[in-house]
Amino acid sequence: MHIPDKPTLHPAKDPHTELADHHAVDKLNHGHGHDHGAGHASVKDYLIGFSLSVILTAIPFALTMLKLLPTATLVPVILILGVIQIVVHLRYFLHMNSSSSQVWNNLAFIFTAIIVGILIVGSLWVMTHLNHNMAPGMMSGGGMG
Repeated sequence: MHIPDKPTLHPAKDPHTELADHHAVDKLNHGHGHDHGAGHASVKDYLIGFSLSVILTAIPFALTMLKLLPTATLVPVILILGVIQIVVHLRYFLHMNSSSSQVWNNLAFIFTAIIVGILIVGSLWVMTHLNHNMAPGMMSGGGMG
């Protein structure tokens, strides 16, 4: 007959050790560590992102320097290419996508974009009205009345 040893109390675990144990178990279960739904990029993904970024930077530069488009067309083209470049950076460098593991990252990004949009539009609105209201000739010039 086997008598079990006296039960022992385990000392309190250090949070860093516990985290390390979690990753060790994760490696055993999944064959690799840090499998928390985040996409891991390969060198190929980084090279694609880098190439697209260089191209999306070179096109507006070339259009501006060679004066291939009138200014009224050039500005919207540069803005559109800038937005495309933002999407490339989000996809290839920040690894943001529509997967369920990215929901909070996407929501934080959308919230930030809304706040920045409000700041930009509000600033332009205030500056436009200041410019209009402070235009020359709007103020009476001269002495006391």
